[in-house]
Amino acid sequence: TLRLAGGRSRCEGRVEMEQEGAWGTVCDDAWDLADADVVCRQLRCGRAVRVHGGAAFGRGSGPILRDEVGCEGHEERLWDCPAAPEHDCSHKEDAGVVCSEHQEWRLSGGRDGCAGRVEVFFRGTWSTVCDSTWYKLEASVLCRTLGCGEPLRQLSFGHTLPGKMLYQCESQQPSLAHCRWTYNKSAPCHQSRAVGVVCNGTGS
Repeated sequence: TLRLAGGRSRCEGRVEMEQEGAWGTVCDDAWDLADADVVCRQLRCGRAVRVHGGAAFGRGSGPILRDEVGCEGHEERLWDCPAAPEHDCSHKEDAGVVCSEHQEWRLSGGRDGCAGRVEVFFRGTWSTVCDSTWYKLEASVLCRTLGCGEPLRQLSFGHTLPGKMLYQCESQQPSLAHCRWTYNKSAPCHQSRAVGVVCNGTGS
């Protein structure tokens, strides 16, 4: 089995695999997009959009199970790829990945990270969010996810980025990715504005 740890969603993080009942990590020597693509596809997280070495998602523990991984990119599982049997790595070299199905958010253009236009990083690009189904609940989920408290008011902006995302939450969720969402579907976003929010907390 395979998982990503230390990220902000199940589709981002340090690559960890299980062997003989123990979870271990992968060394970043020769770690590249082809290797990461296999991980993302195996986890049903799309494709790799960023590759990280140097324990970018924190140092793992346990054995280092792979070094010099050499996937071509079409393999079904990470353990189908050639790798060095011995390693000369430590956990400060743990490999990581951000997959396309990972979503992360930011508020841009405000005085700090807790106010501004809502933008979402998804499938390798930043997009705006349509205000068609954006209410207090969606704003509350986002403000909490960003560590910014609760929403104070809604703002309105133009759509100036290539993609558009639409969220509909039915209850308080850990993040907007846990709500219903649609990406680049024109009908629900027709004549919408790009939503912004002011949260009552202060960001970095």
